[in-house]
Amino acid sequence: MSAVPIAPVSAAAWLKQTGRPWKRLTLLAGVLTIADVAPAIGFALGLALTISSLTVSPAAAAPWLALAVFSLIARGLIGQAAVIVGAKLGRAIKTDVRGRLLSDLFGRGRRSSAQMTALVEGVGALDGYYSRFAPLRLAAGVSPLLIIAAAAIASPVSAGILLFTLFPFIVGMALAGTAAAGESRRQFQALERLSGLFIDRIRTLPAILAFDAVGRTTVQIAQASDELERRTARVMRIAFLSSGVLEFFSALSVALIAVYCGFNLLRLLPFPVPETLDLSRAFFVLALAPEVYAPLRRLAAAYHDRQAAEAAAPSLITPDPHLTQRASIGDLAPAIHFRDVAIAYEGSAPVIDGFDLDVAPGQIVALVGTSGAGKSSLLHLLLGLAPLTRGEVEVGGARLSQCGDIAGRVAWASQHPMVTPGTLAENIALADRTACPGRIALAARTAGLFGDLDRPIDERGGGLSGGERRRLGLARAILKRAPLLVLDEPTANLDPASERAMLDVIRQAARGRTTLIATHSPAVAALADRVVTL
Repeated sequence: MSAVPIAPVSAAAWLKQTGRPWKRLTLLAGVLTIADVAPAIGFALGLALTISSLTVSPAAAAPWLALAVFSLIARGLIGQAAVIVGAKLGRAIKTDVRGRLLSDLFGRGRRSSAQMTALVEGVGALDGYYSRFAPLRLAAGVSPLLIIAAAAIASPVSAGILLFTLFPFIVGMALAGTAAAGESRRQFQALERLSGLFIDRIRTLPAILAFDAVGRTTVQIAQASDELERRTARVMRIAFLSSGVLEFFSALSVALIAVYCGFNLLRLLPFPVPETLDLSRAFFVLALAPEVYAPLRRLAAAYHDRQAAEAAAPSLITPDPHLTQRASIGDLAPAIHFRDVAIAYEGSAPVIDGFDLDVAPGQIVALVGTSGAGKSSLLHLLLGLAPLTRGEVEVGGARLSQCGDIAGRVAWASQHPMVTPGTLAENIALADRTACPGRIALAARTAGLFGDLDRPIDERGGGLSGGERRRLGLARAILKRAPLLVLDEPTANLDPASERAMLDVIRQAARGRTTLIATHSPAVAALADRVVTL
């Protein structure tokens, strides 16, 4: 059954869709953030009337002072409640996304360094978006208008000034967000590259030590670290610059209100206005002016959370198991169809171009040709190690353009089988961790590996001859219960006697499977039902 194609999903759409099951919690957090307007207005009113009442008597100012104090306490409680709800929202969404990633990572066998980075760093980036940015976005659209409406009751002219100065503030936020969005994406990509590089080098540490590549590896990791540092510094510079711009417009707006109220109280305005302010109304408007921009400033401070989440979202998007069907080639030997296949690595000419081939179920096909003709690249294509630049490959109904690779259903033996420190049995069992000792011993005997399976082997293959190392790769291929067998130069550099002994092993390993063999050997090619020359 072929995989169902998945429509591209933008980061913003995915974030919105992910938060939809918790819409009520998101709405509650937004309402609590908007509710902060009521105590803000109450504090401004209490402060203004307290100051104006002091001119009459201290006793007259006491009720209004109590209103101001009560408003401050209520504001603190509402703010704390909004933080708690936002934290619950962020935790719930992170738990859900992390669960889906873990299911995709282990349940379906898709494992990569990029996914490990997404699981740790990407999921963490969602917290700020849902716990802070999402509620503040709702409040930033409503709260300033409510505060301006309250200010209009005391001074319509001051409300008009606040409304007019609101536009450059919003434009400044938009420009700063646009400039920072791209840098945030590049910064997260640099983090992914560094994490992936580090994980890959840890996995290949024995090979690095064996080939004395410690210095080069250190330089590569240092370069990736420096790139991440540069990207992070750029994001921080843009954040500080945007904060400075927004603070400038906020201070300028409050200063305009202060100048207007002061000149109006002193009756020194150089132009006529339709209102005459008294002390209480002027103080009320002055106390409210900073509150108009407070929700927008908080949103601007949390805007980096949105950028971080949108930068991380592409690596977190996984197919919904209820909406998609994973490609499966079953347990029987599959047919393979190559249609106008092209393989081109980045920055190089195509190694394969316009390749067509039909392989019947259970057939053995030998790919022969000169070195560099693309034999290994065709085999790597099935394993997801080479890019499908053009065309299509269909294996038992699974299309590589949709499922990426079928490595889980391929028994593979390379030119240089990887060896890990441990026993010979443990090295064979790498092909199937669930195999019992009897199956491992049978695979070893079939591949011609006799003797003590518990003998120790170091990371450089010490304890194995060249022929035994080739047989180790074939033993793994025999052990793995997969309907497709792929062999890359299985008898290269072997003497004629060892090659003849290996032919029987290859014949047994290919029994009941569709087999592709890349080889230079005429003897191996003679085993095949069909020989394809590249």
